[in-house]
Amino acid sequence: MERPSPASNPPTELPAEVIGSDTILQGKQEVLIQHGETTYRLRITQNGKLILCK
Repeated sequence: MERPSPASNPPTELPAEVIGSDTILQGKQEVLIQHGETTYRLRITQNGKLILCK
């Protein structure tokens, strides 16, 4: 019996969870996010937009 190729049965992907920026920032202007060995800075700009920097 032949096994189906992985391309014919893609894994079911769950939709991305939506998290409000208020939840992440908790009233602060910026937070540091550790991803592996790299630290990123998520901050609110003067125009009220979000920017993620290495």
